[in-house]
Amino acid sequence: MSEAENIEPPRRPGGRAAKVREAVHRAVLDAVEEHGVDKVGIPDISRRAGVRDSSIYRRWGTRENLVLDVMLSASERTLPLPDTGSLRGDLSFFATALIAYLDSPLGAGLARALAFISDSEDIARARNTFWETRYEANRAMVARAVERGELPAGTDTRTVVETLIAPIHFRHFLTREPMDERFVDQHVIRAIRALQSDPAE
Repeated sequence: MSEAENIEPPRRPGGRAAKVREAVHRAVLDAVEEHGVDKVGIPDISRRAGVRDSSIYRRWGTRENLVLDVMLSASERTLPLPDTGSLRGDLSFFATALIAYLDSPLGAGLARALAFISDSEDIARARNTFWETRYEANRAMVARAVERGELPAGTDTRTVVETLIAPIHFRHFLTREPMDERFVDQHVIRAIRALQSDPAE
């Protein structure tokens, strides 16, 4: 065997597994955009992605696992991290983006997937990873607010995020009340006041 024949061909970045995952994710997102999350089926995803359904089942196990994996991955890229120069501006930007996201096919699909999917170790792990990623991404926003003196030292990022998003989710899923610019402004002011208060007092 010559030296040239003994050289292994270079591997493509990401490899076949990464390409399959990308194709399947794209197919799921397209299906959600067209039909909504409830009508996503693995045979259709297999056809769209050009991937055998057996490969999809082998990797994700169930339709629910697949949908949730795609929704969580896409959502991490969709909600931007604000940096407007003030806490009020950051929270207003965050709230406005979240409201728009929940009204999109992707946001609505993730919400329905999380609400109706049965829990398993994989689902719980995916959900926890998603939220920990969101909390970690927003630590910088909270740290900047603390440095500017807008929030007390030691303010917990999770508390900030939960205080901001809970009323938005409540209105979106339960009361269906409108969330316009006036609502965002008033809600952010109330949230900042609550975050600035000392519970010990």
